[in-house]
Amino acid sequence: MAQQPVEMILLKQWADHMASSIWLMDAAGDLIYYNEPAEAILGLRFDEAGTIRADELAEFFVTTDLDGNKIDTMELPVVIALTKMEPAHRQVRIRTRDGKTRDIEVTALPVEASGGRHLGAMAFFWEIGK
Repeated sequence: MAQQPVEMILLKQWADHMASSIWLMDAAGDLIYYNEPAEAILGLRFDEAGTIRADELAEFFVTTDLDGNKIDTMELPVVIALTKMEPAHRQVRIRTRDGKTRDIEVTALPVEASGGRHLGAMAFFWEIGK
């Protein structure tokens, strides 16, 4: 994996100190980091998962709507933030790597640096009702 821009490195450091679950994707759509609070929801420590390529993410975390219907990848909040470069929010159900099903709310934002450089996207998420 290529060296990340300094802004993404700093964002990873910031996320590491936050109590909210945070997920970071680079401009190519690869998952490059999620913090410890996110590990508890996702059922997998980041140091065990490592960077996950965009084309492998659907295998790691199966996502549906709250009724169990498949969601098109392009309708996921983090993908909207990444591809359309606009904020997005949605309630979803995920099946995590530890086999648990969790209902979560996700708010995703595009990550842009000075000069309009698109660096990726970040998502905040939490379990519904907790």
